[in-house]
Amino acid sequence: MQTTRSPLALPFPQLPAIAGVTLRIARARYKDWDRCDLTFAELAQGSSVAGVFTQSACASSEVELGRSAVKQGRARALIVNAGNSNAFTGYRGREAVEQIMDQVAAHLGCAADEVFVSSTGVIGVPLPKDKARAGVEAALHAQPCGWEDAAHAIGTTDTFAKGAGASAMVGDVRVELAGIIKGSGMIAPDMATMLGYVFTDADVAPAFLQGALERANAATFSCITVDGDTSTSDTVLVFATGKAGNCRIEGWNSPGADAFAAALTDVCRNLAQAVVRDGEGAQKFITIRVSGAASDESARTIGLSIANSPLVKTAIAGEDANWGRVVMAVGKAGEPADRDKLSIAFGGIWTARDGLPVEGYDEAPVAAHLKGDGIDIAVDLGLGEGRATVWTCDLTHGYIAINADYRS
Repeated sequence: MQTTRSPLALPFPQLPAIAGVTLRIARARYKDWDRCDLTFAELAQGSSVAGVFTQSACASSEVELGRSAVKQGRARALIVNAGNSNAFTGYRGREAVEQIMDQVAAHLGCAADEVFVSSTGVIGVPLPKDKARAGVEAALHAQPCGWEDAAHAIGTTDTFAKGAGASAMVGDVRVELAGIIKGSGMIAPDMATMLGYVFTDADVAPAFLQGALERANAATFSCITVDGDTSTSDTVLVFATGKAGNCRIEGWNSPGADAFAAALTDVCRNLAQAVVRDGEGAQKFITIRVSGAASDESARTIGLSIANSPLVKTAIAGEDANWGRVVMAVGKAGEPADRDKLSIAFGGIWTARDGLPVEGYDEAPVAAHLKGDGIDIAVDLGLGEGRATVWTCDLTHGYIAINADYRS
């Protein structure tokens, strides 16, 4: 298991309190560890919710029930456990989730579909109902806690707690946003990523909140990868309590709608990048910028092809400016590309232009750049106006060590 704090770790930020959100943590002990592993967020009546979920064909019951419930647009609670993903567990897993939803709903006096449940950890082990009931009961009556404690409780192989915040002016009212996320491995989002939650005191209609989240997701969570593997449990939820007192954001023409959406995207981007920084065994944070593609979506696909390539990732781990591996990853992406128009740069220094090595190219400054922990790769296809930025990390021996004994 991963125990050493990632060298790319960020300090946990100062996050604002969100009116209408109360956080609590407890110990369900789904795994043999001496730590809190359950986070409970109670939400004010009338809170809106939006969500994006994994497209995995083997999604967990938590994802299936959450995907259905989010369509109602309302929420009163979130409960998240670490140590057991409850995925690939059939009817027993679903019954455990429904038990949790009913238990929390009875405590709050709300409908069961206003309670959102997420689980993360080992796949294939049904969530023990007795531990679930006891853990939830403890969480319901625990003392309120802060964002960092809540973020720690949802982690698995994470080496640091991850959070992000932002604010926006909606009319003449300042609204706050705060988010937490867990994720370190099994990261190749096919909609969203790992388990991430954003809370805001803004008054936002569910339909707009859903659209704003989907837009933010496309440019953030869906542009990161650690190992190319999409989880069975990936979930990102946004909750809006409406306690800020702003005029309700109903659509893109509402006052402050653009500012709120920009703040949401900023929070999502920072959370997504924090996950990459905590990639299992990661030593280097890699930004890949693709331009000149046939379309933005084509650029994103090419960027992810580069980011998911074990050959590219191991070259970066070895601090080798092997741009030939980038050429390989572009060529295999299945997107329009022309060998004789392709250009590649490391750290802002072009190593190849228009399909040829740059004449007189000096590898020394590129080698110096690759010794750092922040790596920039630029690819220009010379075909069109499409562009995208994706983020990944290197692939090291540490990744193998962590995942070789994950269930122990």
